Amino acid sequence: MKQTTINAIRILSAEAIQKANSGHPGLPLGSAPIAYTLWQNFLKFNNKDPKWDDRDRFVLSAGHGSMLEYSLLYLYGFGLKIEDIMNFRQLGSLTPGHPEYRHTVGVETTTGPLGQGIANAVGMAVAEAHLAAKFNREGFPVVDHFTYALVGDGCLEEGISYEACSFAGTHELGKLIVFYDDNDITIEGNTDITFKEDVAERFRAQNWQVLRVDLVKNPDNVRMIANVIKKAQAETKKPSIIICKTKIGYGTPLEGSHKCHGSPLGAENLQKTKEKLGWTWAPFEVPEEVLKHTRTAGRRGAKKERAWKAMFAEYEKAYPELAAEYRAAMKGELPDLAKIDGLFDFEKPMATRQTSAQVLQKIAANVPSLMGGSADLAPSNLSNMKDTDAVTYGDFQPGNYAGRNMHFGIREHAMAAITNGMQLHGGIHAYCSTFFIFSDYCKHAMRLSALMDIPVVYILTHDSIGVGEDGPTHEPVEQLIALRSIPNMKVYRPADGKETAAAWISALTGTAPTALVLTRQNLPQYENSGLKALKGGYVLEDCKGTPDILLIASGSEVELCVKAKAALAEEGVKARVVSMPCIEEFEKQSERYKESVIPSAVKARVCVEAASPYSWYKYAGDKGEIVGMTTFGASGPAPLLFQKFGFTVENVVEKAKKSLEK
Repeated sequence: MKQTTINAIRILSAEAIQKANSGHPGLPLGSAPIAYTLWQNFLKFNNKDPKWDDRDRFVLSAGHGSMLEYSLLYLYGFGLKIEDIMNFRQLGSLTPGHPEYRHTVGVETTTGPLGQGIANAVGMAVAEAHLAAKFNREGFPVVDHFTYALVGDGCLEEGISYEACSFAGTHELGKLIVFYDDNDITIEGNTDITFKEDVAERFRAQNWQVLRVDLVKNPDNVRMIANVIKKAQAETKKPSIIICKTKIGYGTPLEGSHKCHGSPLGAENLQKTKEKLGWTWAPFEVPEEVLKHTRTAGRRGAKKERAWKAMFAEYEKAYPELAAEYRAAMKGELPDLAKIDGLFDFEKPMATRQTSAQVLQKIAANVPSLMGGSADLAPSNLSNMKDTDAVTYGDFQPGNYAGRNMHFGIREHAMAAITNGMQLHGGIHAYCSTFFIFSDYCKHAMRLSALMDIPVVYILTHDSIGVGEDGPTHEPVEQLIALRSIPNMKVYRPADGKETAAAWISALTGTAPTALVLTRQNLPQYENSGLKALKGGYVLEDCKGTPDILLIASGSEVELCVKAKAALAEEGVKARVVSMPCIEEFEKQSERYKESVIPSAVKARVCVEAASPYSWYKYAGDKGEIVGMTTFGASGPAPLLFQKFGFTVENVVEKAKKSLEK
């Protein structure tokens, strides 16, 4: 039955890809015995309760091989039907081209962009280690599971994998096991044209246990694969990589060729494959004996979950407070953040990176599941949770996995993807931090945060030409519009401390990811700011009656508008100042509310932001003016740069007059 089941995985995958006339059959055909051995004999899951806390996590980092995962989810009873397999890659199906979190039951993370999945898996292993250190007690292994990832040559060629695997080895994440489908093939041909390094030595250098399985000489040798998995599980001080030498497109006339990497086999080749593998069943038919065989794994997992629940019931009796905290963490529960004492108290001008640090400190004391850190910039990002007499946070390190402060190292790309994995695992409210300019390095992982609808918090400091002397290489110009263009990403650029506090509340209480874009330079505190920032935009300062002109800005440029309003008032011009910390949240408000803030009858407007102007044409309208950046910045003291590029009260007033004359 083992061989028939392995071949069922292969044939289902190849048939679905052929029917769709689209997909990647090579990996499922070659990796089927690896996947079968893991899912049938090792992976801890309950298909009747796919979100069981203590399940093992399986990540298909090589997401182009999605039909492998869909075949497994069907065979192992996660709710996919044969009709779903037949509708592979069709509009509205449960089996899209690459695995999608929330879309298909059993898929732990959205993969496909190569390297993201393995970094997510590292984050899941971080979460497992942290929660185990925090909640486990002698005799009560409440958190005790593995994270498995299947990667290909493409994943390991991507730079993100170097970053993530270096981090995993440094932090001795022994519950992480990676299967490397080493088939020597990418789309353009043999990997020798681009990828000749010694992968085993690379991983040994990164403090990984390296194991090997030769599935070219010993195809479908389940016992051999199982023995290697046991060795990987036994190593607790190092993550393990199992280098599986495979033949891409195994069993087909295209075996070993790049021609089966990303294209259907073709009807004739599919038939020949069936003949070689001895597959005599009708298209999309799976023998009942195979389904009976695979469903035993689910029943075994259900039994393990029942035992876990019985153990947890005893744990609740022995450690009621810990058990309650664990339940709250896994459910993502939060206190009423707006009621945290002193959250909105700011007495003097401060940079919003400083107000964020103050808010972070207060939230951390009230949200024990908050965990995160920086890409080697914590002293500048002010993103560490600092110990107090009441709370010790500590650093997440070998020997202290209970620590809540992460040190990601100079690994921005992996940092963001690892943080996604931490959030996906559950039990953690995850954040990470870097300079705003380096959000470009985080971009793909941030995009996936938004696609998966997970509330990762990105602290992005040094937000404009206010960076000053570091010059144009470090001064963000186009990054705001880039992040605002991502669907489902909230981008908050607060103007003061109370707006920063509101931004943190929004970030932690929603489901979408949030970028907190923060200044290096000091900003004033405003009397009328606060929770109104949750609406994304609001009237910060108004005039009597209908305004003659609207002054609209975010972040540090709000101060210019406030001062320009006063200057215009001296000339008899009535101005309204609109603070717009988050365009995305403002656009969610009712038309009535938006009209009350930015009345359509007031055509004279000035929008001010020390970044690309592209965010603002909608709000400026046909008679408005925009003060923005249309070039890169320069190196010099920040005050001189703001003057050079027109971010002055005088220029805002001049633009206001120009708009009024139109």
